[in-house]
Amino acid sequence: MGSNQEKRDDENGESDKKEEEEEDKHELPLMALNHVSRLCRSVKDSIEFYTKVLGFVIIERPQAFDFDGAWLFNYGIGIHLVQSKDEDRLPSDKEGLDPMDNHISFQCEDMEAMEQRLKDFNVKYMKRTVDDEENKTSIDQLFFNDPDGFMIEMCNCENLKLVPAGSMGKIKLPCDRHNPPIELRKDDNERSQEKPMSNSN
Repeated sequence: MGSNQEKRDDENGESDKKEEEEEDKHELPLMALNHVSRLCRSVKDSIEFYTKVLGFVIIERPQAFDFDGAWLFNYGIGIHLVQSKDEDRLPSDKEGLDPMDNHISFQCEDMEAMEQRLKDFNVKYMKRTVDDEENKTSIDQLFFNDPDGFMIEMCNCENLKLVPAGSMGKIKLPCDRHNPPIELRKDDNERSQEKPMSNSN
């Protein structure tokens, strides 16, 4: 009896292993989101917004591009700005804020500081809290528009645990190597090498 059970367990283990190997064979070679591209009424105004309000850094762009635009980068993601030649392709309402509309979202570790920053730059925003009663937690959200009416969200979404709704596919988390090569300044490099003090308590 015992040997039959052990045999079935071995067969089940081999079956699970084969399924995992089969999934690995078909795993897509994707690593992370690289950049978001935005059409602009004014590249200059958008650069000022994304650098001063959101802390992005202007990056050198390939000289092969013969159109007006700019590359920005920070927080592991790029923002590519392109001067629009057709205003009909831009949001007609630059003031409206609808959380159900298309938007990009940044994870934020200090929502109060971010809200104060928006106030300091006189950026109109909408504040919302989503309660997750099942997990006894909540998510704070700030919604606002860039100069062209494209909506941006800030949230402390790490408060909400991600639970796959089905068995298909495997979640692949980005690792440090997904970032493109970056030429750091000396002070940037020193900050990146700083390690937080461990808490022995």
